Amino acid sequence: MKKILVVFGTRPEIIKMFPVIEELKGSEFDCLVLTTAQHREMTDMFLQTFGIAPDIDLDLMQARQTLPDLTARLMSTISPVLAEHKPDMVLVQGDTTTVMVTALAAAYQQIPVGHVEAGLRTEQLFNPFPEEINRRLCGQLTRLHFAPTQIAEQALLAENIPAEWIYRTGNTVIDAILRMHDRNPDFNYPASIGLDLSQGQRLVLVTAHRRENWGAPMEQICQALLALCERYADLRLVFPVHRNPIVRETVFPLLENHPQIQLVEPLDYIPLMDLIRRSSLVLTDSGGIQEEAPSLGKPVLVMRETTERPEGVAMGTAKLVGTDPEKILAEASRLLDDPVAYQAMSQAINPYGDGRAAERIVQALRHYFGTGQRPAAFDAIG
Repeated sequence: MKKILVVFGTRPEIIKMFPVIEELKGSEFDCLVLTTAQHREMTDMFLQTFGIAPDIDLDLMQARQTLPDLTARLMSTISPVLAEHKPDMVLVQGDTTTVMVTALAAAYQQIPVGHVEAGLRTEQLFNPFPEEINRRLCGQLTRLHFAPTQIAEQALLAENIPAEWIYRTGNTVIDAILRMHDRNPDFNYPASIGLDLSQGQRLVLVTAHRRENWGAPMEQICQALLALCERYADLRLVFPVHRNPIVRETVFPLLENHPQIQLVEPLDYIPLMDLIRRSSLVLTDSGGIQEEAPSLGKPVLVMRETTERPEGVAMGTAKLVGTDPEKILAEASRLLDDPVAYQAMSQAINPYGDGRAAERIVQALRHYFGTGQRPAAFDAIG
């Protein structure tokens, strides 16, 4: 029996690895789960939601830890685990420091790495930082590249990754949405926090936390939100604020006491998906939400200058607006005022997945180990 070690450290990794873990647990593979707890407080509730009990918990979270400190501590703690358990394959997901260091530690021990969500690129080394660095380094250390889309696949081919090492699977985030939706059909998050939408108030979900938006860009985002509320008295904004002190020190002084803006603690997966479903519009700098919101028919304005998920922009489900308050206000107003523009974004084709990505990944493992056929590639058009 081949041993597969699944490694993650943050909320997005848990969401996107959950379907893979479920699929592996129901297969012939021996699946071990390791969490680095890179974001301790924010991962624990997600583990409970998804019913994941890690076999190994490195508990590496420290307040205000620097990237060099985290990198060094990850390497020194993951390496002995790999030496002890000797997995036949290590699976990582995305572009965090956990991903990059795990891939390097595995390479040092000549353990093959499978990278879920491989091939995402902005082609700007420091934007986003450090994610673009992490995924490029991981790409050079990976044996099985699970590319979510054709654009991601082409990016890997352009980097001279052999075609036979690449599997186009779709994104596991769509699997997670579909698997969890049926388990919690009646949840109502706005009601649970006393948010009254009974008079036709329009809900807008806001998330912002990326390192490149710290400081002045975050202040600009807050200014845009205030301008939106001033223009539209019927708007109700819900902003789950990241626990990073740098984010909170900007957001709370500017927005805390506004009657149309509700600042809440970071949300578990089910409340977050419920908020997306009930929102008229999503403003975000999150990568995962760029994929999740189109699956639920919601337009996304991406508060970044670039994105490693160009499929949504190309298909019309998302639009890059940066952090300039005037541009955010203009694009949000266009969607709130123009039903035709809104419908064009909300009904565009979701390019990210069909709910079978985890199934393809496990079949790709069988193909690699010589016990199954190569899975058919995901096709966004069908």
